[in-house]
Amino acid sequence: MPAIPATSVANLRDLGGLPLGAGRSVRPGLVLRAAQLDRLDAAEPAVAGLGVRTVVDLRTEHERADRPDRLPTGARLLVADVLADHLAISGLPPAARLKALLADPALAEEHLGGGQVRKAFARTYRTFVSGEAARVAYRALLTELGAPDAGPLLFHCSAGKDRTGWAATVVLTLLGADEATVREEYLSVNTAVRQAFAPMIEGFITQGGDPDLALDLIGVLPEYLDAALDEVAIRHGSMEAYVREGLGVPDSVTGRMRERLTAGAGARG
Repeated sequence: MPAIPATSVANLRDLGGLPLGAGRSVRPGLVLRAAQLDRLDAAEPAVAGLGVRTVVDLRTEHERADRPDRLPTGARLLVADVLADHLAISGLPPAARLKALLADPALAEEHLGGGQVRKAFARTYRTFVSGEAARVAYRALLTELGAPDAGPLLFHCSAGKDRTGWAATVVLTLLGADEATVREEYLSVNTAVRQAFAPMIEGFITQGGDPDLALDLIGVLPEYLDAALDEVAIRHGSMEAYVREGLGVPDSVTGRMRERLTAGAGARG
């Protein structure tokens, strides 16, 4: 799943075209994901041609204030802060602290060295499922995707890999994508993210930082996704039950989302 070649938005991709089985696929041009939009150029052809009508920002208040979104022409902004309540308990988790940690190898080593980084990400991914702010945020995203008059929607966090990656996993699973497709899509961001953070990684290593720690911080690993999926299984038993009971999204909304976003072989999944 290659990124859309936009110069002003990193890690921009369309979920459209991904297979859903039985000759079906995700309808192109309606659900997109990306990294933060603080450098977005609305006039750039690759951006303007998408016709985005709604942007869902999954970042924290601090991240939004530090690097405010620039919106595509005519788009509305919906803030859906996944980690708002998690911050009050544990401070900024690694998903929201990438740049600060990469700028300070000593800080990164202190808090995330010795294998702590993977455990920290696993805890954060479980919060994506069980946290109250996360439930509110992902409910808002799915409700927007299931709105009868919805147009092209783009959702994003900072790097476009963790909070955004879980959102894509939920959407694709609801649409009927198999596990292999979901995992391939989730992991496909690694190349783009490593390119986007290459200068920071180089600086981190030059200052004596652990290269493996840097890669664990800026990339995604199967075990991160496994933690969220395990939390779904433990708490709800299935993705459908998680969406219905955990997020409080009615079946009617999920049904409309499937109708809108599914193409081919009778369309509805």
